[in-house]
Amino acid sequence: MLANAELTQDFTVLNQQYKKLIEALVAAVGIPAVALDVEITHEGNFRGFDGNKFYLVERGTLCARYQGRTVYVLDEGDMLLPDITGVSDDAISVVYGSEAGAHLCSYPALEFMRRVFSDQAAVKLWTRMLVTYAGLMLRITAANTPEDSPATPGFEIYQPGDVIIEQGDRADYVFNMSSGVAEVLVDNVTVGRIGEGEIFGAMAALTHADRSATVKAKTTCSVVKVPKEQFTELIKSNPATIHSLLIDMANSIVNLNEQLVGLRGHHGFD
Repeated sequence: MLANAELTQDFTVLNQQYKKLIEALVAAVGIPAVALDVEITHEGNFRGFDGNKFYLVERGTLCARYQGRTVYVLDEGDMLLPDITGVSDDAISVVYGSEAGAHLCSYPALEFMRRVFSDQAAVKLWTRMLVTYAGLMLRITAANTPEDSPATPGFEIYQPGDVIIEQGDRADYVFNMSSGVAEVLVDNVTVGRIGEGEIFGAMAALTHADRSATVKAKTTCSVVKVPKEQFTELIKSNPATIHSLLIDMANSIVNLNEQLVGLRGHHGFD
């Protein structure tokens, strides 16, 4: 994904992770692709565009235009997920075209999502892809925001020992561990760990409670940060996100129970 703005290195890192997630998701879904060549399209949607399909850019580029302005450009390895907000009103529709032509792979959206929902691993990949996409959009938005307006961070790298979440702090973000391992501590006692692909910090954000645990980087960690308001909208519009979130929460509870059993055994509690 490319943007008509000057972006920092973290956008490049997120973009690479986004494409890896798309590649893994397409492989997990396993639907045969239908090839589609896109000719140069200066106005409107490219010929053959279907809002009921997902498209993967195999060669060339596609540009996303809103109200006559190119917002971002999809290049090799990017997926086009059609905008559904403005399809009934041309004035607020996002249209897709190509300045130099492109070769796409298309997939039926309903069958694609049916296969995603039927596979726990695919659900997790889909959720991670959406969260990473949100991080990319935040960076593009921030890059196009006047300097005197506060920009929302969408991505951070933490070194070993850095605190990602502090127990007792206000919950403003939900996090996705793109890479790395972190440990979870309650009152300075290690009660669990967070690995690659896990969503964490959601419980406090969704319940408007303060953080109940500290999360500290054990290795170098790449983390996507999504504002809690945006995450709430994400789970409203994408039921698969709830499924993945519940899986991660359940795993956290299992890990916590194991830690508590271990502590009780160590101290000889009845």
